[in-house]
Amino acid sequence: MSNDSPLSGIGLRLFAVFLMTAMSAVVHGAAETVSVGQIIFWRSFIALLPICAYMAWKAEFPKAIGTRYPRLHLTRGLFGAFSMALSFISLAYLPVANAQALAYLAPVITLPMASWMLREKLGPRLIVAVALGFGGVVAMLWQAMEMPGEGAVIGALAGIGYAVTMAFVRVHIKNMTATEKPSTIAFWFAVVCSVVGLLTMPFGWSVPDAGMLVLLCLAGLLGGAGHIAAVEAQARAPVSTLAPFEFTGLIWALGFDLVLFNTAPDHWGLIGAVLITLAGIVVTLQPSGKKQAA
Repeated sequence: MSNDSPLSGIGLRLFAVFLMTAMSAVVHGAAETVSVGQIIFWRSFIALLPICAYMAWKAEFPKAIGTRYPRLHLTRGLFGAFSMALSFISLAYLPVANAQALAYLAPVITLPMASWMLREKLGPRLIVAVALGFGGVVAMLWQAMEMPGEGAVIGALAGIGYAVTMAFVRVHIKNMTATEKPSTIAFWFAVVCSVVGLLTMPFGWSVPDAGMLVLLCLAGLLGGAGHIAAVEAQARAPVSTLAPFEFTGLIWALGFDLVLFNTAPDHWGLIGAVLITLAGIVVTLQPSGKKQAA
């Protein structure tokens, strides 16, 4: 199902990063009141609305729900639910930008995995871009580790775990796009995660008020739309090409922290933002005549 359109893949990745970062900001606010399992359920269940609308727009509903590879979707869904839980735990204890910085270890881990599992060729510019991005992540981590209290440690460990599991999930999705429609992948991911989240109900769900219910539904809408854009991006461009653009989300995260939560980064945070922006510029300046194998 892969479409050879790297530029559209990059555009979709940038859009997906914005949507997912906005969702992270919503989750950060909601995690102060409701449990992680409850957030997983609402984020996944409500995400079915934009996913089904997307299927209808592409004239794939309900045909795209069918699959010949249910085990692939179950594996992707379970690993994805675990990754989501780790991400939400990280967001519960850390500012959005710090949690986002930890998540950016995933592209660094993804590149060698993509090279090994998908036989994607890594050019020198991509290696330089990821090195710059990783340097920015280290600067952000330095700020995170200076935060007092045990919560920051829990959040940091969860963020690192999220990065490791997401590296596997992204390569797994890239393999799935060879036979499965992006809408099919997004639909069954939401279904599996909804079930996983629902199973946590006996472990301390709370009754949300109207404002919290709006936040939970917004997380689902943003997450569903972001997931569709991300899967479409991975169907159009190699994992190694898309990975450096993930770093742009940190710029959005810094903005959300400042505007919504009145949390400003220190000088390490600003240095990290600059390095991450440079990573995206390096990839953008890649000569158009050079093309990487997917």
